[in-house]
Amino acid sequence: MYYPPADSYTGYRVTPPQINGSSSNNNNSHHINNNNNHICSSGITSSSSSSSNNLSLTTPISGSSRMDTDDVESNTSSAMSTLGSLFSFTSPAVKKLLGWKQGDEEEKWAEKAVDSLVKKLKKRKGAIEELERALSCPGQPSKCVTIPRSLDGRLQVSHRKGLPHVIYCRVWRWPDLQSHHELKPLELCQYPFSAKQKEVCINPYHYKRVESPVLPPVLVPRHSEFAPGHSMLQFNHVAEPSMPHNVSYSNSGFNSHSLSTSNTSVGSPSSVNSNPNSPYDSLAGTPPPAYSPSEDGNSNNPNDGGQLMDAQMGDVAQVSYSEPAFWASIAYYELNCRVGEVFHCNNNSVIVDGFTNPSNNSDRCCLGQLSNVNRNSTIENTRRHIGKGVHLYYVTGEVYAECLSDSAIFVQSRNCNYHHGFHPSTVCKIPPGCSLKIFNNQEFAQLLSQSVNNGFEAVYELTKMCTIRMSFVKGWGAEYHRQDVTSTPCWIEIHLHGPLQWLDKVLTQMGSPHNAISSVS
Repeated sequence: MYYPPADSYTGYRVTPPQINGSSSNNNNSHHINNNNNHICSSGITSSSSSSSNNLSLTTPISGSSRMDTDDVESNTSSAMSTLGSLFSFTSPAVKKLLGWKQGDEEEKWAEKAVDSLVKKLKKRKGAIEELERALSCPGQPSKCVTIPRSLDGRLQVSHRKGLPHVIYCRVWRWPDLQSHHELKPLELCQYPFSAKQKEVCINPYHYKRVESPVLPPVLVPRHSEFAPGHSMLQFNHVAEPSMPHNVSYSNSGFNSHSLSTSNTSVGSPSSVNSNPNSPYDSLAGTPPPAYSPSEDGNSNNPNDGGQLMDAQMGDVAQVSYSEPAFWASIAYYELNCRVGEVFHCNNNSVIVDGFTNPSNNSDRCCLGQLSNVNRNSTIENTRRHIGKGVHLYYVTGEVYAECLSDSAIFVQSRNCNYHHGFHPSTVCKIPPGCSLKIFNNQEFAQLLSQSVNNGFEAVYELTKMCTIRMSFVKGWGAEYHRQDVTSTPCWIEIHLHGPLQWLDKVLTQMGSPHNAISSVS
C-alpha cells in the first residue's frame, strides 16, 4: 500500500482510508478510537500509537511529536463545550411553563425556579397539569397547587432565597413584585402562605396584588389664624428619656419582657392616645379643619361642611400627597461622623450591606467600599459583621426592614413606635431573618390631618417621624452601655422623601409659626 508523503506546506500526513473488512472496529461511518477516546470520522484516525504508518491528522512529522499547549487547551475546551451542550437539557414541562413567564429579565433564574418547582410537582399526580390549566385560563377557577413548606418558609433558587408564592407570582404575573406584603390570598385558596400550614399554595392566580391606598388630601386654611370656634390646642411635647427604651421583635411579635419595659400595651394606634407620655394624645378627637362642624349646625355632611368652611375661612387649601422621584435617601455614619455620599433610593427594594459593589447597582448600598481615616478597631470589627445587612422595601405605602445579616439590627422609628404604643424614642431589635414594618403612610396621613388643628409646631414635630435610624450589630438604649445612636459603631439614617415633601407643602400653606423662633430649644 502506498502512503503519500507529508504535505510540504503543512507538515502533516493524512492517514489513508481504511479498507472495508481490514478491521472489525473500523467502517466508513463515524467511530471512536479506543486509544484516546477522540471522536473521529472515516478516513481520519487519531491515535497515540508509536506506528509511523498510523499518524494522526494533527501529528506533525518534523519537530516535536506533541501538540502545542494552546492546541491542547483549545481542543479540551471545545470538547467540554460540546459535552456541555449535549447535557444541558431543559425538560418539555419546564419549557411549556416558561411560555407563560412575564417580563424578560433574569431568564436563567426563572428557568431554575420553574425547574425546581417541576421536580417537586412531579411527585404529585396531576399537579403540573393543574398549574398549566391555571396559567392558560387565568379567568377560570383553579385548584391549589402546593409544595411542602420549608423550615423557615423560604425557598432557595440559585443564590437567592425567597418566599415560594412570591417567587412564582413574580415569574408568572408581576415581574416587579418585591414582597409578600404586596400579596393577599383569595378566599378560595385553601393553603395560602399566611396560614402557615405544612403545604403552601404557589398558584399565582390564588393571590391578588394589594394596591397602594390613595391618601386623602390634607385640608389647610389659607391663613395662619384659625376660624372662630377653633381653639389653638396645645401640642404635648414629651420629654425625651435619658436613654431610649428597648424592645425585641421576632416573627411571633414583640416579647413580653419588651412590653413590660416599655410600660405600654401593644395594640392599635388608638392605644397611643391613652398614653400620657405620647405627644399625639391631644390629637385623638380633633377632626381636620375642613370637617369641623359648621357654626350654624345645619349640615351634617362633611363635604357640605367643607364648602361652608371655604366660604367662612376664605378658602381651604387641599394639599395632596405625591410620590417623589426618590422615595428615600440613606446616610451612613460611624459614631458621629458621616462617611461617604448620601445614597438615593429610586428602586422600591434596596439592600444595605457590608460588601463592595463594583457594578454600582441602584438597588444596593454597599458600605464595604467606603473608607474613613478615623476608623478604629471596634468599627472595623463591626463592619465585618454587617454581612448581608438589611433589606428595605417600600410597598403599598409602607416601609419594611428585613434583617439579612447574621447579627441583629436596631431600629428607631417613631411611626412604628406610634403604631405599637411605644414611647416615640423606643429602639426595636430585629433579629436575623425577621421583617418589621417601620413606616405606614396611612397612619402618617391621619396624624398630619389631625395636627393641622394644633398649629405649625404640631405639624413640624412630625418631621421627626420621617427620619428612621438603624444600627448594625450593636444596639443602644437603656439595656446597653451606649445611650445614643451616635455611640454605635455603624448606623444609617433614612429620610423618607414623600412624607417630608408633604409636610413641607402643608407648612408652606400654614404660614409662619405662632411662637417666635429662638436659639433656645
